[in-house]
Amino acid sequence: MYKDFKYPEDKLILLSKAVKDLVDGQAKFPDWNKRDDIKSALKVGLILLLDELGYPLVERDEVYVEIFEQAENFKKYSNL
Repeated sequence: MYKDFKYPEDKLILLSKAVKDLVDGQAKFPDWNKRDDIKSALKVGLILLLDELGYPLVERDEVYVEIFEQAENFKKYSNL
């Protein structure tokens, strides 16, 4: 990511809520993290969302992987 890139806090909050909604929608199936079709839909949705909200074009795969890992951990540990 660009070192000088500053993402406004109000947009960051909006982006966070939109990402959560996107993940919740795709992760509603018990085996969501093992299905390539769901992972692909999540990735496409995330890419479109980041673009729509003006997130920079760099390292999108890295951003996707990080969000996917966080979603897996959240789903895994929220059921304890």
